[in-house]
Amino acid sequence: QVQLVESGGGLVQAGGSLRLSCDASRSTFNINVMGWYRQAPGKQRELVAVFSSGDSTRYADSVKGRFTISRDSDKNTMYLQMNSLKPEDTAVYYCKAVSSFGVAYWGQGTQVTVSS
Repeated sequence: QVQLVESGGGLVQAGGSLRLSCDASRSTFNINVMGWYRQAPGKQRELVAVFSSGDSTRYADSVKGRFTISRDSDKNTMYLQMNSLKPEDTAVYYCKAVSSFGVAYWGQGTQVTVSS
Protein backbone atom coordinates (compact mmCIF):
# COMPACT_ATOMS: atom_id res chain seq x y z
CA GLN A 1 0.00 0.00 0.00
CA VAL A 2 1.12 3.58 -0.61
CA GLN A 3 -0.12 6.86 0.85
CA LEU A 4 -0.04 9.93 -1.35
CA VAL A 5 0.01 13.48 -0.01
CA GLU A 6 -0.40 16.48 -2.29
CA SER A 7 0.77 20.00 -1.48
CA GLY A 8 1.45 23.29 -3.21
CA GLY A 9 -2.05 24.39 -4.10
CA GLY A 10 -3.32 27.88 -3.45
CA LEU A 11 -4.77 31.06 -4.91
CA VAL A 12 -3.03 32.63 -7.87
CA GLN A 13 -3.90 35.24 -10.46
CA ALA A 14 -4.41 34.30 -14.08
CA GLY A 15 -1.07 34.02 -15.84
CA GLY A 16 0.68 32.95 -12.66
CA SER A 17 2.40 29.70 -11.74
CA LEU A 18 2.19 27.02 -9.09
CA ARG A 19 4.09 23.81 -8.46
CA LEU A 20 2.25 20.90 -6.94
CA SER A 21 4.01 18.07 -5.14
CA CYS A 22 2.86 14.52 -4.46
CA ASP A 23 4.82 12.72 -1.78
CA ALA A 24 4.55 8.92 -1.72
CA SER A 25 4.97 7.07 1.55
CA ARG A 26 7.29 4.48 0.04
CA SER A 27 9.27 3.68 -3.06
CA THR A 28 7.21 3.72 -6.23
CA PHE A 29 9.31 1.13 -8.03
CA ASN A 30 6.31 -1.18 -8.55
CA ILE A 31 3.98 1.64 -9.51
CA ASN A 32 3.11 1.34 -13.19
CA VAL A 33 1.17 4.56 -13.61
CA MET A 34 1.42 7.78 -11.66
CA GLY A 35 -0.18 11.05 -12.51
CA TRP A 36 -2.27 14.10 -11.77
CA TYR A 37 -6.02 14.48 -12.09
CA ARG A 38 -8.35 17.36 -11.29
CA GLN A 39 -11.98 17.90 -10.49
CA ALA A 40 -13.75 21.20 -10.85
CA PRO A 41 -17.08 21.89 -9.10
CA GLY A 42 -19.92 20.13 -10.86
CA LYS A 43 -17.59 18.32 -13.25
CA GLN A 44 -16.12 14.85 -13.50
CA ARG A 45 -12.57 14.15 -12.44
CA GLU A 46 -10.26 14.36 -15.44
CA LEU A 47 -6.71 13.43 -16.31
CA VAL A 48 -4.22 16.31 -16.33
CA ALA A 49 -0.86 14.61 -16.84
CA VAL A 50 0.44 11.10 -16.30
CA PHE A 51 3.58 8.97 -16.39
CA SER A 52 3.06 5.55 -17.91
CA SER A 53 5.28 2.76 -19.28
CA GLY A 54 8.41 4.12 -17.71
CA ASP A 55 9.06 7.76 -18.37
CA SER A 56 6.56 8.33 -21.16
CA THR A 57 4.13 11.15 -20.41
CA ARG A 58 0.68 12.17 -21.56
CA TYR A 59 -1.10 15.47 -21.08
CA ALA A 60 -4.63 16.69 -21.45
CA ASP A 61 -4.94 18.90 -24.51
CA SER A 62 -6.07 21.78 -22.32
CA VAL A 63 -2.76 21.90 -20.43
CA LYS A 64 -0.23 20.99 -23.13
CA GLY A 65 2.57 23.52 -23.30
CA ARG A 66 1.63 25.02 -19.93
CA PHE A 67 1.97 22.15 -17.43
CA THR A 68 4.93 19.82 -16.91
CA ILE A 69 4.91 16.59 -14.95
CA SER A 70 8.15 15.40 -13.39
CA ARG A 71 9.36 13.18 -10.59
CA ASP A 72 12.27 12.58 -8.26
CA SER A 73 12.47 8.83 -7.64
CA ASP A 74 15.04 9.28 -4.87
CA LYS A 75 12.52 11.39 -2.93
CA ASN A 76 9.44 9.35 -3.98
CA THR A 77 7.95 12.65 -5.11
CA MET A 78 6.08 13.68 -8.23
CA TYR A 79 5.56 17.27 -9.32
CA LEU A 80 3.26 19.26 -11.54
CA GLN A 81 4.63 22.60 -12.68
CA MET A 82 1.73 24.75 -13.80
CA ASN A 83 2.45 27.92 -15.77
CA SER A 84 0.22 30.44 -17.51
CA LEU A 85 -2.66 29.44 -15.29
CA LYS A 86 -6.19 30.21 -16.39
CA PRO A 87 -9.40 30.53 -14.37
CA GLU A 88 -10.60 27.29 -15.98
CA ASP A 89 -7.71 25.48 -14.28
CA THR A 90 -9.45 26.04 -10.96
CA ALA A 91 -10.08 22.63 -9.41
CA VAL A 92 -9.02 20.21 -6.74
CA TYR A 93 -5.90 18.46 -7.99
CA TYR A 94 -5.33 14.82 -7.07
CA CYS A 95 -2.33 12.56 -7.27
CA LYS A 96 -2.98 8.99 -8.37
CA ALA A 97 -0.80 5.89 -8.45
CA VAL A 98 -1.63 2.47 -9.88
CA SER A 99 0.42 -0.50 -8.75
CA SER A 100 1.59 -3.38 -10.91
CA PHE A 101 -1.31 -5.36 -9.37
CA GLY A 102 -3.79 -2.82 -10.69
CA VAL A 103 -4.60 -1.25 -7.33
CA ALA A 104 -5.26 2.49 -7.51
CA TYR A 105 -4.31 4.92 -4.78
CA TRP A 106 -5.42 8.55 -4.49
CA GLY A 107 -4.24 11.47 -2.44
CA GLN A 108 -6.62 13.74 -0.55
CA GLY A 109 -6.30 16.54 -3.10
CA THR A 110 -5.07 20.12 -3.06
CA GLN A 111 -7.15 23.12 -4.09
CA VAL A 112 -5.96 25.35 -6.92
CA THR A 113 -7.87 28.57 -7.49
CA VAL A 114 -7.04 30.90 -10.36
CA SER A 115 -8.58 34.35 -10.22
CA SER A 116 -9.26 36.40 -13.34
